[in-house]
Amino acid sequence: MKTDITRIAPGPRMSEAVVHGNTVYLAGQVGNPGGSVTQQTHDALAEVDRILALAGSDKTRILSAQIWLADIATFAEMNAVWDAWVPQGHTPARATGESRLATPDYLVEVIVIAAV
Repeated sequence: MKTDITRIAPGPRMSEAVVHGNTVYLAGQVGNPGGSVTQQTHDALAEVDRILALAGSDKTRILSAQIWLADIATFAEMNAVWDAWVPQGHTPARATGESRLATPDYLVEVIVIAAV
């Protein structure tokens, strides 16, 4: 049995999201360069909300999240934004790590998988 694959905002290198069956896989979302971890986390999560809506989902349906920080010392700062954003009772499985991101201007990247 073949399941359709829908690509949301496909580009030459990647799509913003891919829907397969009842699951949506988002590309990593970052905030506007130059802002603080707080601002970049707000921006990235707003993009997650926007893309999930395009896929017919929302943050209450997130199954898994990966968060990459350029500096793990900003973990508490990022968590303050995350905790205010994620709906209680709908918290996903989550992992957070430290990594160099695509450019030094990016301080946080959020990757989610959600049910449609």
